[in-house]
Amino acid sequence: MKQAIIVTGAAGFIGHAVAHRLLARGERVIGVDIVNDYYDPSLKEARLATFDGHENFTFVRMDIADANGMAKLVSDNGVVKVVHLAAQAGVRYSIENPFAYERSNLAGHLSVMEACRHAEGFEHLVYASSSSVYGDKPMGGEGFTEDEPAMDPVSLYAATKRACELMSQSYAKLYGFPQTGLRFFTVYGPWGRPDMAYFSFTQKILKGDSIEVFGNGKMARDFTYIDDIVDGIIGALDNPPQRGDHRVLNIGDSHPVGLMEMIETLENALGHKAVKIMRPMQLGDVTATYADVSKLNALTGYKPKVMLAEGLQRFADWYRSHYHKE
Repeated sequence: MKQAIIVTGAAGFIGHAVAHRLLARGERVIGVDIVNDYYDPSLKEARLATFDGHENFTFVRMDIADANGMAKLVSDNGVVKVVHLAAQAGVRYSIENPFAYERSNLAGHLSVMEACRHAEGFEHLVYASSSSVYGDKPMGGEGFTEDEPAMDPVSLYAATKRACELMSQSYAKLYGFPQTGLRFFTVYGPWGRPDMAYFSFTQKILKGDSIEVFGNGKMARDFTYIDDIVDGIIGALDNPPQRGDHRVLNIGDSHPVGLMEMIETLENALGHKAVKIMRPMQLGDVTATYADVSKLNALTGYKPKVMLAEGLQRFADWYRSHYHKE
């Protein structure tokens, strides 16, 4: 029997998609998630329901910060690969709920690393970092590169993600197991997170409510479709660094899109115009993100395929089918 791969955050947006891709290629998957109420738990439960009938999928409802539980799960199942995607997400939420990030992102990451470093023959830990580690960096003609110092986070969320990278760097050197941190740039698509702008805008536009456009619409994001993100994650998982090495890799689309252009594209996908209320930048937000993915491309051949218009149309179609709106 194949050794199982653990995917933490399996009830989450990216974890759910990664687990399905691994199952589709014949892997055994153990999904781990606490299924908290940061956003509507019914969406998380609906994602989990899509695994019903998959004999190679096992779900464990557990807090990743439970170090003993994680260690037992890894050792009992002979796990040698982990895709660690569970975390407390969101920049704005951290302003009122800072300790949620301490537990999920710091204690949780440490718990996962401890479980991996004690596992016999452990091969590769791939974990989620974030483009937010770059801070509020002005967008020039070139993308953000992994060689930049990333030492000026503008949110607690970003600070915890950078801390996870440094923790992984030390663990790789100390204990010799390979690790890859993936700096995600704005991920979107079907089964996405309701706290993301494109999702909340869709809800409001279809209800006829106004939308708040922060940064006075002058922000830009490197929107990356979920299927392309999964391609990169699996590619990285299959190409571990040498023993004792840790690396960070950007994973994005490399085509930043202005917020107003994204809204117009979404309006076209929905067939409805948005009533916009312009607002100033929110605390902890960044002006732009732009991924240089040349390192991931060189390693895996990673090349995003789904452009924003197609991706948002797929999301709009999924949203209508899932929520029966209109």
